Amino acid sequence: MNNSNRRNFIKNTITLSLGAAVLPALGPLNVLAADPQEKGRQDNPAAFQFVQDKLPYAFSALEPHIDAATMEIHYTKHHATYIKNVNEAIVAEKLNYASDIDFFANASKLSVKARNNGGGSWNHNFFWHSLQAGGPGAPAGALKAGIDETFGSLDKFKELFAQAAIGRFGSGWAWLISDKGTLKIISTPNQDNPLMDDAPVKGKPLLALDVWEHAYYLKYQNKRNEYITAWWNLVNWNEVAKRL
Repeated sequence: MNNSNRRNFIKNTITLSLGAAVLPALGPLNVLAADPQEKGRQDNPAAFQFVQDKLPYAFSALEPHIDAATMEIHYTKHHATYIKNVNEAIVAEKLNYASDIDFFANASKLSVKARNNGGGSWNHNFFWHSLQAGGPGAPAGALKAGIDETFGSLDKFKELFAQAAIGRFGSGWAWLISDKGTLKIISTPNQDNPLMDDAPVKGKPLLALDVWEHAYYLKYQNKRNEYITAWWNLVNWNEVAKRL
């Protein structure tokens, strides 16, 4: 082998050796750059995850009773954060529940992050669909009959429901539920709901009112009672009847 060929041989050998040394190092860098949540979903694709429902009306559609600024912040900041956080917890904690019902049936076993953000995710989806922009109408059919039989009248029901909402100390929710066919008014703290296995009163949710301050403070400040009074103008009674 002459000197020129020898130099080329040595040069090519060094180049191939360097390439072989560099290529394996690229694999771990790609793994480290992957989205941890996506990795978790790939590891357990059957695990239930929460999804933020599309708001069924414009942010301004509920004015003057709920202002557009409150609706936008409530939906895009608060609710979106609950969705993000609970899905992070599902991946990080390797939770493997088949549905929202299954998730809440095990609420007492969940971490604080999973429980609170799971409740916030579900409760808000439920709340958005409890409202409508086109006027309140009134309960009819079996729903009206149940309200009249249980509470005496729609006005009495509203009075008792408002008491539950005003009486909830701090943050939480007021609910109308069906407990094995019996209508009941209850309230829950924080982001709890009546589907949770450790709820003091469990039942099928029919109607919900969010009484966290972020739901009303821009417009009503500390006047929760005024917010509740205005909220009755937005109740989607048809949706409540379907849930029954």
